[in-house]
Amino acid sequence: MDELLYLIAIALSLGGLGLAAFLWALKSGQFDDLDGAAHRVLFDDDLPPPARPMGDAAKPAEAVRGQ
Repeated sequence: MDELLYLIAIALSLGGLGLAAFLWALKSGQFDDLDGAAHRVLFDDDLPPPARPMGDAAKPAEAVRGQ
């Protein structure tokens, strides 16, 4: 019977420790932006936009045909 009391005390202390860790994670902002990382993978803004070619290729088609 004494072992059961020890196991109950250990289970309650581990549950309280888990609850304290969860509340700390909430307070520190761990769950603020759940979708942000998933969206940052899709939109990679590190690469600059491609440069436009110079000369006749950069002009609109109407301007090139009108010459």
